[in-house]
Amino acid sequence: MDGITYGRTLLLCTLLLWVFQVVSSGNVNVVVKPKVEVLKGQPATLPCTVTPLTTGTVVEWYIDLGTRTRIAFRQGTEKKVDPGTPLTDRINIGEDFTLTISSVKPSDELNFTCQVSDPAGSPDGTTSLKVFSEPEHPKLSTSQAISVGTPSSSEVGTCETKNGHPLPRIVWFRDAKPLPEVKDKREKTYMVTKQVTETSGLITVMSSLYMQPTKEDKDSEFYCTVEYSMPGNKIETKDSNRIKINLNYPSGTIKFSLFNATVPVKEGDTVTMKCETDGNPQPLFEFTKNGADVQGKDGLLILKSVKRSDAAQYKCTALDFEIDFVLEKTINLTVDYIDPVNVTPAESKVVMLGDKATWQCKTKASRVHTVQWKKGSEVLSQNGTLSIQNVSYQNAGEYVCVGAVPSVPGLMSQASVNLTVKGKPVIDPPAPVRVGKEGDKVTLMCVAYSLTSPDFTWKPSGGEQSIMVEGNKWVSTLTLKTTADIINNGVTCKVNNEHGTDSMAFPLSLEQVGSSAEAGQGGSSAVVIAVVVCVLLLLLLVGLLYCLSKNNKLSCSKKDTKEVNSGMTNSSVVVELKTDKLNEEDGLLNKKNATEQNLGDFV
Repeated sequence: MDGITYGRTLLLCTLLLWVFQVVSSGNVNVVVKPKVEVLKGQPATLPCTVTPLTTGTVVEWYIDLGTRTRIAFRQGTEKKVDPGTPLTDRINIGEDFTLTISSVKPSDELNFTCQVSDPAGSPDGTTSLKVFSEPEHPKLSTSQAISVGTPSSSEVGTCETKNGHPLPRIVWFRDAKPLPEVKDKREKTYMVTKQVTETSGLITVMSSLYMQPTKEDKDSEFYCTVEYSMPGNKIETKDSNRIKINLNYPSGTIKFSLFNATVPVKEGDTVTMKCETDGNPQPLFEFTKNGADVQGKDGLLILKSVKRSDAAQYKCTALDFEIDFVLEKTINLTVDYIDPVNVTPAESKVVMLGDKATWQCKTKASRVHTVQWKKGSEVLSQNGTLSIQNVSYQNAGEYVCVGAVPSVPGLMSQASVNLTVKGKPVIDPPAPVRVGKEGDKVTLMCVAYSLTSPDFTWKPSGGEQSIMVEGNKWVSTLTLKTTADIINNGVTCKVNNEHGTDSMAFPLSLEQVGSSAEAGQGGSSAVVIAVVVCVLLLLLLVGLLYCLSKNNKLSCSKKDTKEVNSGMTNSSVVVELKTDKLNEEDGLLNKKNATEQNLGDFV
């Protein structure tokens, strides 16, 4: 057990010696931290513990600047900071001999020695101060274009990070994979690193990547990472921006295609043909149409508002002088079309009411097409012929012939004609008019069709009149007070123009106000009759039960009337059996008190 205790004590002492540097000289011990880590700009505390203390103990702090230089000392309550050192204005020595440095700089990364001057001895201890500064994000800049196949390596880019401490390290990546750090310039891929220490003591690091890239590197992504140290043995990183190489390489294949164009192509479209190769940069291009030169620009041949005459074979030839073969491609351009529709006769028509109107419509197209006659959205004919028999005013208006190619969206042509109808006026049949009572006001509308302005005559006249017009539709409105004569004889609207006259009678009728009341009264009578019949049947059943209750010894009389004693002195029931229905109803109503007796009285 004593051995175990001794071992633990020895281990604890070893750990304490590792954390604090203990120096003994005679009977005096000096304890300091071997290393103190601090961020730039933060204060640093360097403890120094001296035991035992006497009134004559003197503690001095030194730094190593090539030679040992004192910066401060303390004896009891007396202390002093030595002038003329890099730390003179930023240090203080405490009562426990701890040295404090305010706003640490990278240049403060030195060895600090705490020494005791005592009659019993002069031991000392040294603390190493480490200063850290987080560098800025690295910035990656690209160089000029690089050509594939050059015999020497070319600079891909330069990665730079500033204001780090201690010295940061730069690592290169291609497609998220780290590149081995190579400094030998005889290799195809290597790095050249430079570092600059600023007046502040912070460090700027620049690393340039050199390569002999291949065509496969055209899509590769490059970036760099800076690795730097922080207190507590931590290693942290920051990534730069991503770049791609501006790589020059010869063409191998060519592509010639319709770009941003509807297919199939129709007259009026804008067609863009794009020519490109898999090389970089793109070479010059030449365009031809059926062998004749046409002008393009930057690999684009643009045809605005194409016509059927633009249908041809187009060829693109790449002029890449770094290759010893010809790159060319062709496009056979087809332009669909439809001719303007031809309407016969081409003029609009004015026809008399009841006559016939006919038009023919034809066209030609590059594909199967349709011809339709329409009025508004209604399709009237699909064979090119529009024939209207017995023309009415409703047939007047615009008719459109539409030619279209269903397989080519948007390819269509159309023309329109107008049909005008003239003749005598025609009045629309009016709807029945009902009035509540004599003296009420009523509004009548006479709707007539006429090419020219007609004259409206109302009979009887008077009242308030107004006229509205919409195309060949004329509406005369009359508001007047009803009289017995108007209700009996109605109102007549007469319309005439230069071609004739039309008239129409407007019959008026009174609303049947009492019809619903009579129907309700009839329904109530039916209910009363049904109740009376039910009561009669009930009384008949009561009489039969009474007869049967006499032990079959008494028989019912065939007289028209029968008295039944109930055994009660205050009331009696008289039941009259009559064959006549009306007499039955009268008898029952007269004997209302008898029917209200409890059925138990008859048992």
